[in-house]
Amino acid sequence: MSQTKQKFAIISLGCARNLVDSEVMAGLLRKNDYEMVRETADADIVLVNTCGFIGAAKEESIDTILEVARLKEAGKIKKLVVAGCLSQRYPDELAAELPEVDLFIGTGEVPRVAEILCEHEANTGRRRYIGVPSYIYDHDTPRLRSTPSYTAFLKVSEGCDHKCAFCIIPQMRGAHRSRSIESVVKETADLAQSGVKEINLIAQDLTAYGRDRKDGTTLTGLLRSMVQIPELQWIRLLYAYPNFLEPSLLELIRDSDKICKYIDIPFQHISKSILQRMRRGKSGSAVREAVKKLRDAIPALTLRTSLIVGFPGETEADFEELLAFKYSAEEGTAAARITADILEEEKERRWQEVMDLQCEISRKKNEALIGSIQRVMIDDVDLESQNATGRTQAHAPEVDGAVYVKICGSRQGHPPVNTGEMIDIKITGALDYDLIGEIIDAKN
Repeated sequence: MSQTKQKFAIISLGCARNLVDSEVMAGLLRKNDYEMVRETADADIVLVNTCGFIGAAKEESIDTILEVARLKEAGKIKKLVVAGCLSQRYPDELAAELPEVDLFIGTGEVPRVAEILCEHEANTGRRRYIGVPSYIYDHDTPRLRSTPSYTAFLKVSEGCDHKCAFCIIPQMRGAHRSRSIESVVKETADLAQSGVKEINLIAQDLTAYGRDRKDGTTLTGLLRSMVQIPELQWIRLLYAYPNFLEPSLLELIRDSDKICKYIDIPFQHISKSILQRMRRGKSGSAVREAVKKLRDAIPALTLRTSLIVGFPGETEADFEELLAFKYSAEEGTAAARITADILEEEKERRWQEVMDLQCEISRKKNEALIGSIQRVMIDDVDLESQNATGRTQAHAPEVDGAVYVKICGSRQGHPPVNTGEMIDIKITGALDYDLIGEIIDAKN
């Protein structure tokens, strides 16, 4: 590596799983004597960690790469590195179309980022570092977190073994592989001791956690260990799958004060014929049974899901069963080869109709909370306007609604409410996706 200490900046695009990869790369680079800076224009090296899941994400990635390339052309940065899913998916095409990019690094090369940069200084001729993804970080891996001090994402597994027709993730992320319970609990304990109150568990398939290890490791076993960590207050489950919703898991979620009554499960559709085309492995009746099973076991559950409209062959009858977002064909997936596609105008109509319906449902559910007391984690405080913004257990960071709180005069004799604080809020109003409330006590 060069004797001169180099500065780097990372632009992380896409999902929270990608964000963890960016944090790991930042930690590895800092460990290898690189200096991280916030502004891309202040860096010698800019790394764009891309998303390549759907069309809109790919467009955002390309636009960001081109924007950074202009900084390089102007002489403000020295090296442009493109990492992540887009590099893994289109290495040859990107290398041909983007000569201004110095390096393309795949999803499996995260642990080698510092080594690759060092190699590139000695041999600028090699631009692509793309292998079969088999890497998963652990508790010993350096990681420079970018989320607020009180909340963190924690990846428990990587990759996916499902063969969904619409999804490219197994090709970009590899086969499913899980960390040990000991590794996840050690990282969780370290994070909690550093001030993290909320852990958001993430994976491509959270409910499949541990099954590849064949040693009895399960998500239920992991959660039973995690809830024993004294400093931890919230554990949230993101990116689960309809399979493996075992009674012991649901009972633990219901009975634990630390596990949020919140599960993110992408059901994708409800129509039997569309689910078969999607290769989802569950019929519409099984999806309904899964929802009933969840509701019966955890009455206060907030269920977050993703659904797809406009999948090839979707009839008006299929659509009437559905609540979701538009389908976009992805190259390399089985669904892209299905010819019975839906016109874009019809996809847009169906999408808008279900979004309007969901807005109405969300508003009614929020209105039902008026007068209730909710425990809220404060994310932002504006002392000038005397307003704060926070989240209940029903709101995952960055993707769900919020609670807006007026703090003026609410805590006489106490310091202003702080970010990361957890306080009781009385809900006084409801919006389509957000809540309005007032502070009723000053407990932390």
